[in-house]
Amino acid sequence: MEKKTQRHAFSGSLGFVLAAAGSAVGLGNIWRFPYLAAKDGGGLFLVVYIVLALTFGFSLLTTDIAIGRNTKQGPLTAYRVVDKRFGFLGILGCLIPAIIMPYYCAIGGWVIKYFVAFLTGDGMNAAQDGYFTGFITSDVSPIVYMVIFLGVVSGVIILGVNKGIESFSKIIMPILIILVLGIAIFSLTISYTGDDGVVRTGMQGLKIYLVPDLEGLTFGKFFSVLVDAMGQLFFSLSVAMGIMIAYGSYVKDDANLVKSINQIEIFDTGVAILAGVMIIPAVFTFMGREGMEASGPSLMFVSLPKVFAQMGVVGNVIGCMFFAMVLFAAITSAISIEEAVVSSFMDKFHLKRVQATILETVIALVFGVIVCLGYNKLYFEVKLPNGTVAQVLDVMDYISNNVLMPLISIGTCILIGWVKKPQFIIDEAEKNGEKFGRAKLYAVMMKYIAPVMLFILFLKSIGILNIFD
Repeated sequence: MEKKTQRHAFSGSLGFVLAAAGSAVGLGNIWRFPYLAAKDGGGLFLVVYIVLALTFGFSLLTTDIAIGRNTKQGPLTAYRVVDKRFGFLGILGCLIPAIIMPYYCAIGGWVIKYFVAFLTGDGMNAAQDGYFTGFITSDVSPIVYMVIFLGVVSGVIILGVNKGIESFSKIIMPILIILVLGIAIFSLTISYTGDDGVVRTGMQGLKIYLVPDLEGLTFGKFFSVLVDAMGQLFFSLSVAMGIMIAYGSYVKDDANLVKSINQIEIFDTGVAILAGVMIIPAVFTFMGREGMEASGPSLMFVSLPKVFAQMGVVGNVIGCMFFAMVLFAAITSAISIEEAVVSSFMDKFHLKRVQATILETVIALVFGVIVCLGYNKLYFEVKLPNGTVAQVLDVMDYISNNVLMPLISIGTCILIGWVKKPQFIIDEAEKNGEKFGRAKLYAVMMKYIAPVMLFILFLKSIGILNIFD
């Protein structure tokens, strides 16, 4: 068994919760959650998502954090400490954030570009057709912005757990929440008369978002909603990518783990739902139902700038606030992604924090440049097993999110559910005398329900299970 190392720790539960919530509140919540909610029947998706978050997501989140605190190790070595036979899960747990980091920094660079555009009053130009494509296909500019984003993230990591991650989270997360709330409230107050003379309002968009649409609901459609919600939970809760294991390893043994996990659940789910309130009413008001079909980069960098442009003078201010909020969310998530790799390097190779950070930064920089060049010099198209046509960024995203994350989650369920037994995690959660109120639910989820759900998600992700499409 590998020796538990002496390491820095979060000063208290607040620092841990804000850092973990900052990791969870990222681009997945902002550009993927609203789209899925709009696509999957609004309130129907929300109900399914909330139920899964309180059961499926809660189980995976609890497991990752408890493994981290119990072993005091980063993801690369933590699984081996739990059981030597499952050390391969640690390799996957470190590989996933290492794959994600380069393309996340590339996207972070895009966010900086748009933030600067709206900050300098150039929002109208950023809303023009071809602006986004022209930017990402240029040779130098995307790389420059990617390097700036990576530099900020690495700078925070070098400062360490307390002075870096915790201090940054305590400042940024409250600002992020204020911006989300402010933009969400504004989105509900707007109205717009389209070319067809029909008046659309933010409140109408909110109704579409919140009220379940059960028209034409079939088992196949519900199955699709269920799979979408499960997939979204990985993005939302930062599970199955080594992040929460790394953060859990910095949690003090006397901290109330159950309370902290509950707070992270509430924080993340609340922000995810607010992201929908912030985006869907605004997009519906100015672009109708058709505009709500956009997702990913198309939603963030094409549809929303057009929405801000149609708001007139105030649009530049709202656009600036929005991309500032997105930038904060992207940075806090990227910090956690890089920390998962850095902590692994420190534990496995006994590197100092500065050395480990420089190593991971160089790796992210090299592959980040490749991602940026994937839209011009290195452009190619390949058809993935799930049927989508992809280039460099999409391939990396598919491998990490669609293949490796479900696999490591299935492996974790086998390890905790059947080898070490759920009581291993329950004991860690209750080590200070606090009551683990969902202990029985946790045990059933990890042994029976979660493995089956994850296997279905994996088959769906790799294109084998498309019988309900």
